[in-house]
Formats: sequence, structure tokens, C-alpha cells
Amino acid sequence: MRKNYLSKQDIRIILHFLGYIMVGTGIILMLPIFIDLYYLEDSYLIGLIPPALSIGLGLLLVEKFKEHDKLKFKHGMFISSVAWLWAGFVGAIIMMLMLDISFIDAFFESVSAWTGSGLTMFNDVEILPRSILFLRSLEQWIGGLGVVIIFISLLIKPGTSAFKLYKSEAREEKIKPTIKNTLKKTIEIYLIYTIFGIVLYLLAGLPLFDSVNLTFTTISTGGMSIKNANVGFYNNNIVYLITMILMLLGATSFAVHYNLVKTKGKSILEDIQFQVIILSIMISGILVAAITHMAPMNVIFHIVSAVTTTGANIASPSELASWAPASLIIIMLLMIMGGSSGSTVGAVKTIRVITFLRGINLTVTNMIAPKRVVNTKIANRTFNEREIKEASSYITVYLMFLIVSWIIMTFYTNDPINSLFDVTSTIGNVGLSTGIINGSLATFPKIMLIFLMWIGRLEIIPILLTIQLGFRTFDQSLKLAKRKFRRIINLR
Repeated sequence: MRKNYLSKQDIRIILHFLGYIMVGTGIILMLPIFIDLYYLEDSYLIGLIPPALSIGLGLLLVEKFKEHDKLKFKHGMFISSVAWLWAGFVGAIIMMLMLDISFIDAFFESVSAWTGSGLTMFNDVEILPRSILFLRSLEQWIGGLGVVIIFISLLIKPGTSAFKLYKSEAREEKIKPTIKNTLKKTIEIYLIYTIFGIVLYLLAGLPLFDSVNLTFTTISTGGMSIKNANVGFYNNNIVYLITMILMLLGATSFAVHYNLVKTKGKSILEDIQFQVIILSIMISGILVAAITHMAPMNVIFHIVSAVTTTGANIASPSELASWAPASLIIIMLLMIMGGSSGSTVGAVKTIRVITFLRGINLTVTNMIAPKRVVNTKIANRTFNEREIKEASSYITVYLMFLIVSWIIMTFYTNDPINSLFDVTSTIGNVGLSTGIINGSLATFPKIMLIFLMWIGRLEIIPILLTIQLGFRTFDQSLKLAKRKFRRIINLR
């Protein structure tokens, strides 16, 4: 009989694998010390304490529960959900120690970076230590691939456990026969594009520190900048063009990138998701340009940023808020759709939108067809009933969270259009903002936004399963405690 709660054995297994994540998180978050030493800032030494504690606790858990390694999918879901919160927590403590800010603001900043949401609580990021700026960029770069994915590729031995953890982070595509080789190739592609981006920015005249940080935040489709004016700080069309190229690369499936050389570029042109993304950019660009009468670069940059869920911008939040409502609605639709599955993007994902629309077509066809049609096909890709139902269910749940959050945000801001825009950006891990998300926001909406970034990154279902398991485990523990109490009473 399958248990619908976590037993002591389940908890031991979860703690064992979480130990690996804690070790990996700690190692990653120690790296900004090199930036601190290079620029002689002498401020990150205190920031080494949280990652050191994370490593120590992680090693303790790995060793203590080393015999408990029989991982199931429910364990993977729980581990993945908690891992992102732990990474955000450790990053938040570093910021608290170094910047003297509240825990909620620090946690918001850290979770925003890890999830690639790109929203910030800081009004002036340029006064921050370079080590903190690099920390935020590094978190985005690692988070772009996935916290769990990075660490299982480095720390956990290959096998079924690695696959279950890989799948728990809303990923299923395999570009190699094994998960270990898939991860190895994915990281290799990611590194190549990262180096490519840094070199392009250097050739465009940017300093090395700016080039590294901008590449980290763009290829990961994170968008959190080291400049107050974001990419608009550089006021350079070549920099804008490079950024758009990197955003599109980050929003394209790694499977497509892997086949790029083999097919001499055909894989990217024949990919249905890439085709839809480019078509969406073209149509949206024409519509927004016609509505706003703004410079083409300003329009196209923000459209690419929205559909790739990067959130990089060249217009300030106040400028964005002044756009015509119709243009903001178009941007919101793009932020909901997002880029390709199997890439670094957030949001619903293009393939789900395609599947959902094909499902509507299939429903209409079955209404008028004499013989029931089960599958539908587009661009040599067959979609079955199960895929259509899953896509429809996910989009429904996604929109439910979006609508409820919008209502709550509107209550606190009394600004329905801008609230909808920023909530759409948050749950989609985008980062474009009209300016209503800032440090002066009340505590409850900040917590709600952190929750939205978390569920958006993990595609909701693992979080819902984790919450359900948590409640059932608590309920089971309560029942056991009551039974023990009754036995004690009866013995007396």
C-alpha cells in the first residue's frame, strides 16, 4: 500500500540527498570571495559564514543518512522544492550580514536571483559591493540551469536517483542516453554560450566585470542587472543586439542546441517552439510599434525580453508603466507564454501553449467528425490526449494562481493594470516591472511574490505535491501523537 505521507524512512532519504544540495550551495556561494579579494573590498569575509555552515550541515546529513539512498519520485519532488528555498535562504543570510537589510527583503532578492525572476528590492544597486553584485549574477547563472540539476551532475552518482531528481525539476528531455551524460552535455553547451557572450560584450567595449555579469544574467534569462538602468545604462545598440541574441539562445531548448552542428543549423529553424517564438516576436513587434509609435529597438528589445522571460530592459519601470494599456497586455501575453521547454526560461512554455491550442482544434474536430480523432499533429510532432490534458490542466492552475495573486496585489497597491503586469512577470520569472514592486511594498505581498517566484520556477506541481505531503505528514504525526497520549492515559 502506497503511503500518502512521509515516513521516518522517507525523511531520512530526503535529508541524505538534501545534504548534497547543501554542500553544492555552500561551495557556489563561496565563490564571490574571489571578486572581493580582487577588488580589495574586504567585505565578503563575513559572507563566508552561511555557505560554510551549509557545507558543514550538508556533509553531516550525507554521512549520517548515507545508507538511505533509495529515492522515489515523491522524494525528488520534495527535495527539489526545498532545495530552491534553502539556496535562497543561504543567499539571504549573506545579504543580511553584509548589507544590513531585513530578512524578507534579502530573501526576496536571493529567491529572485536563483529563480531568474530578476526583480529587486534595491533602489540603487550600483552602491552595492561588487561581490554582492557578482553573487546575484552567479545565482541567476546557476539557477538558469537549475539548482538541483547542477549539483546532481557534480555530486551525485549516475543512476535512477539522478534521473528522479532531474525530473523533479520539471525537466524530462534527454539529449544523451543517460542523465549524467545529458547533464554533462547541457553544462558544456551552457559554458560555450557563456564564454561566447562574454567575448561579444568585451568586443563591444564593455569592461570585463560588466561583460561577465551581463552574460550570466542574460544567457540564464535572469535579467537582474548590476546597473540601475539595467541594459539601458550602456545606451549602445550593439550591446542591445548581443543581449537579444543571448536571450534567444537561453530561451531555446538545449536539445535543439545539441543538434545545431549536426544539422547545420536546421534543428533551430525546424523547431516548432523556436518558430512560434520568432513569429510571436514579429507579430507583437508590429502591433506594439503601431500602438506606441516608439523606436523599433525599444519595442523589439522588450518583446524579446518578455517572451524569453529574461526581464532585461532599456526603458525604466516608470517608462514601461506609461506604455499604452494595449501594448502592456501584449507584453503580458508573451510573459505568460514564455520560451521553449528544456531551456532556462520560466512561464507556461511555448510547447504547452501550442498543445493547448491544438487541443481546442481537436475538440472542435471531434464535434463535427464522424469518427473520433485521438491525436493531433503539427510540424511533424504528434500530440496525444494525455499531453493535451496535462497542458490544459497546467495552464488552468497557472492562471488560477495568477488571478488570485493579482487580486491580492491590487488590494495592496490600488493599481489593477500595473499589478497584473508585475504579478504576471513574477510568476513567469520574467522581471519586467512597472515599478510597483519595490522595498516599500508591504510584507504580505512580498511573501506572496516570493511564493510566486518559487512555484513559477518549479512549474507549480512539485510545490503542490510537497505542500500536500507536508500536510498529510503533519496530520499523520498528530494522529500518532494522539494515540500515544491515549495509551499513556489508559495505562494510568
